[in-house]
Amino acid sequence: MRTRSFLTAILLIASLPLLVQAQDKPSEYAALLAQVKAGNTDIDYARLRLSWMDSPEYKQAKDTTKEEDGMGAALGQKNFAEALKDAEVVLASDYVNMDAHFVAYAANKELGATDKAEFHRTVFRGLVNSILHSGDGKSVSTAWVVINTHEEYVIFRVLGFRPGDQSLMNKDGHSYDVMKVKSLEDGSEATFYFNVDIPMKHYGV
Repeated sequence: MRTRSFLTAILLIASLPLLVQAQDKPSEYAALLAQVKAGNTDIDYARLRLSWMDSPEYKQAKDTTKEEDGMGAALGQKNFAEALKDAEVVLASDYVNMDAHFVAYAANKELGATDKAEFHRTVFRGLVNSILHSGDGKSVSTAWVVINTHEEYVIFRVLGFRPGDQSLMNKDGHSYDVMKVKSLEDGSEATFYFNVDIPMKHYGV
């Protein structure tokens, strides 16, 4: 009996390095984030966004609603230093926040930090394109995949549409936002579809 206990203890001790290594292994999101922060902007932005939602970093993220509201207001008032300060707080908590990257781009550009401005512009484009490349948004089978409903409105701003009526559709076990929009350029109307399985899973909305 004593021998068995001794062998069990040895096996537990031997497995400790593996357990520690598994615990220390960064999440997929953290690994991709480290690449971007190191200056590698040629990454898979879709994976960055999707992995964020299931990461421990997401579960530990702080509420930055105040800073999100503040950065937009400060940018509108041309208080670029304050806008950048708030954007950096948001990005420290949620690096896939497209609005924060846009504000950081615009503020850095106005403050003369052209390299930083270009960096955030590149990341912003990468995040936007990762949604646009997930489909064409014209049907449920080619719906754009979003991780939160706010991304829908970012896409409409980029494409030049004013959102109108919204409805929720469930089909074949998936959830879709059906959005009617109007072109800011010529007033033409269109309907786009967003796969909202991820927001439904995490927020229930």
